[in-house]
Amino acid sequence: MKKVINTNQAPAAIGPYSQAVQAGNLLFVSGQLGLDPSTGEFVEGGVKAQAQQLFKNMRAILAEAGYTMADIVKTTVFLADMSDFAVVNEVYAAQFEGDYPARSAVAVKTLPKNGLVEVEVIAAK
Repeated sequence: MKKVINTNQAPAAIGPYSQAVQAGNLLFVSGQLGLDPSTGEFVEGGVKAQAQQLFKNMRAILAEAGYTMADIVKTTVFLADMSDFAVVNEVYAAQFEGDYPARSAVAVKTLPKNGLVEVEVIAAK
């Protein structure tokens, strides 16, 4: 059994996918970008600001499904430029208290809408 999760507190999907899908006790959150949910545009301030915004978006989706950042068990970080890793890592580290989830981080050629960073997560209760 699966349940589609959607909230207007995070940017609407920019393609044929759901913000998140819950299957049993697992929540699969689609990759989030640093988009302002009210405008659909990237926040200003570069990769750090985009990373901070994408985690705000992530928290809103998690909350809609009844999860928190503490429930995240796996993340995948996509970077448009691996030289931004340290800045994104600093923002990332500040999002978690206690144990960190498992993580992969990769550089990609291009992100949707030419974003600088995208993060997807899997959460479990």
